[in-house]
Amino acid sequence: MQVKIIFGLALAAAIAAISALLLMPVPKAPEVRFAELSGNQFSTSELRGKVVLVNFWATYCGPCLREMPNVIETHRRFAPYGLETVAVAVRKDQPGHVAAYAEKRALPFRVALDRSGEVATGFGNVRITPTIFLIGKDGRMLRRYVGEPNWAEIHRLVERALAS
Repeated sequence: MQVKIIFGLALAAAIAAISALLLMPVPKAPEVRFAELSGNQFSTSELRGKVVLVNFWATYCGPCLREMPNVIETHRRFAPYGLETVAVAVRKDQPGHVAAYAEKRALPFRVALDRSGEVATGFGNVRITPTIFLIGKDGRMLRRYVGEPNWAEIHRLVERALAS
């Protein structure tokens, strides 16, 4: 009898915890201004209506460079359906190195420089590269990946977000 009561209480607690998580508000993406290599500036609010992949990276970061072909492939695959990709080079990176890398690899998406660190701070004080954020059309954060992500999972999330 005690086992049934304990099991029942544990089940009720688990259901309550799951319900609380489901009712938690999903945070909005921060309102930040990006400065592209070209000098153009844009903000996160200007990207509303698109699914956005924001990739914090550096030219001196081995995992970042290893994942860049996946970022490129993901962008090329989903951009025609509304994915916007922004590669944010972190503050410690050299603008000349970023520009040379972007040109040599013909990066097909927006490349921004975070010279002041304000973009990284706005996104929760990003300190580890690579870090990827996926933002929905409504401007709400869908997922954060620190380190090398599972690209199949990202593709599934992007497909769902584009379909919504």
